[in-house]
Amino acid sequence: MGKGGKSHEETKSGEDENMAAWLVGLNTLKIQPFKLPPLGPHDARVRMKTMRCADFVVKEPMVIGHECAGIIEEVGSEVKNLVPGDRVALEPGISCWRCDLCKDGRYNLCPEMKFFATPPVHGSLAHQVVHPADLCFKLPDNVSLEEGAMCEPLSVGVHACRRANIGPETNVLVMGAGPIGLVTMMAARAFGAPRIVIVDVDDNRLSVAKNLGADGIVKVSTNMQDVAEEVERICKAMGGGVDVSFDCAGFNKTMSTALSATCAGGRVCLVGMGHHEMTVPLTPAAAREVDVIGIFRYRNTWPLCIEFLRSGKIDVKPLITHRFGFSQKEVEEAFETSAGGGSAIKVMFNL
Repeated sequence: MGKGGKSHEETKSGEDENMAAWLVGLNTLKIQPFKLPPLGPHDARVRMKTMRCADFVVKEPMVIGHECAGIIEEVGSEVKNLVPGDRVALEPGISCWRCDLCKDGRYNLCPEMKFFATPPVHGSLAHQVVHPADLCFKLPDNVSLEEGAMCEPLSVGVHACRRANIGPETNVLVMGAGPIGLVTMMAARAFGAPRIVIVDVDDNRLSVAKNLGADGIVKVSTNMQDVAEEVERICKAMGGGVDVSFDCAGFNKTMSTALSATCAGGRVCLVGMGHHEMTVPLTPAAAREVDVIGIFRYRNTWPLCIEFLRSGKIDVKPLITHRFGFSQKEVEEAFETSAGGGSAIKVMFNL
């Protein structure tokens, strides 16, 4: 069931129990024992301190969670860069390092990837997990564990900005002001984007985006017939051409708007995956040589994310809107809060 631990059925009586949050059925969460595997020579045992709440769909009982930070409890015999007591943020994906994609440095595309809370691999919402030490990144003194846990969603935005070559001469459009849209906006600013416009259907999300530094906000509809008029408003809000658009929702409407709003020779980066298939105006975009770029998760982003947080170039603290403990009641309340939307952006567990 993955590196993090073993099924609770494997826990032997008499052993100290490592507790974890299990998704055992539809909308049913239980805190149950979670047995850790033996510590390998290149592993670290980490006591989880901060976890972000997210949505999950699984077919069998599984420990959830993949955005986390904690404190090193024990390290394997070959680990030289970490010691007990170190505060670390965990990158959740373990690639094979043997396939051609891994050898080429694109390990995020590894077909054998073992990723926290991606069936059949268990997640990290537990008191302790065992994880490869080279995927545990030390946090500076001025970066909290909560901020460290935010390196995971922030990594999506950082990877997207790298793929789209964001820089000081790149005007950016972000489709969608949800959590990923907001971190993509923050990452684009940190990469030097001089002007950023963000688009959403929800007034509250747009207000948050404006407070977090968006230069312009545009409220749109879900009606495909409104695309042309909305593109005009987006270009007006930008005050110039849109060099790169990030679709952080991934729907027919958002992708069509991004393709239509992006200037000739520009780039559209598909970040969100709302629709498995889309019908979009690709031919007109191709005639303007608009490049379409995809991303999947991230690679080699934790060091840069931590540096952005350390230096203050990115402040993720305003994104953490709710905090909960690790009792059965609080876990259930946390997921209800996260699923309910409203004012919730990021919901944290403090273990």
